[in-house]
Amino acid sequence: MIQARGIQKHFGPLQVLKGIDLDIVPGHVTAIVGPSGAGKTTLLQILGTLSIPDSGTVTYDSDNPFTLSDRRLSEFRNRRIGFVFQQHRLLPEFNLLENVAMPALISGNSRREAFEKARMLITRLGLGHRLEHRPAELSGGECQRASVARALINSPQVILADEPSGSLDSRNKNELHRLFFELRDEIGATFVIVTHDETLASDCNHVIHMLDGRIDRVSHNS
Repeated sequence: MIQARGIQKHFGPLQVLKGIDLDIVPGHVTAIVGPSGAGKTTLLQILGTLSIPDSGTVTYDSDNPFTLSDRRLSEFRNRRIGFVFQQHRLLPEFNLLENVAMPALISGNSRREAFEKARMLITRLGLGHRLEHRPAELSGGECQRASVARALINSPQVILADEPSGSLDSRNKNELHRLFFELRDEIGATFVIVTHDETLASDCNHVIHMLDGRIDRVSHNS
């Protein structure tokens, strides 16, 4: 579904990625692990089209998003990629329903359709009683579940998550991780997760081990 070939990235004189070749398997959860400075987040940002590689290609079903105009790239990102960050990045002035519906509204869905899809997702993720609450009224775990719902609203090809449980306590962290695998099993969701959590990585279908800007090895779990 997603292929990266020969990805290189520099920040000034520092080469952060040194020729990454990678395939993301649909319907699986893939973890990217490695020490700080290995290039994990930079790779995730390039896969998500948030950063442009200096060389190499990224294709989604043979489509190269980096050949698109800025406007069409934004549309591509909105429709085909979902994001979950360490900090939930919900908009504080909007309630939960409005936050989750936002990407669908941006993609051109009617308000009725966007809100109906958002309501269904929020209920599926166990937050149906929180629809009218703003982020400040939600727990950290609830905010992260809401961010997963927001990432799913446009039925993207892949959800990219950067340390999604890094700011959560143990109970909420475990609940969030369980949610990823439930979504994989129930709707065939594809996740790529940058994480330092060894327990999460051990449960993923594939683990990409990065070191010094390269893929050191790839392991596969049953």
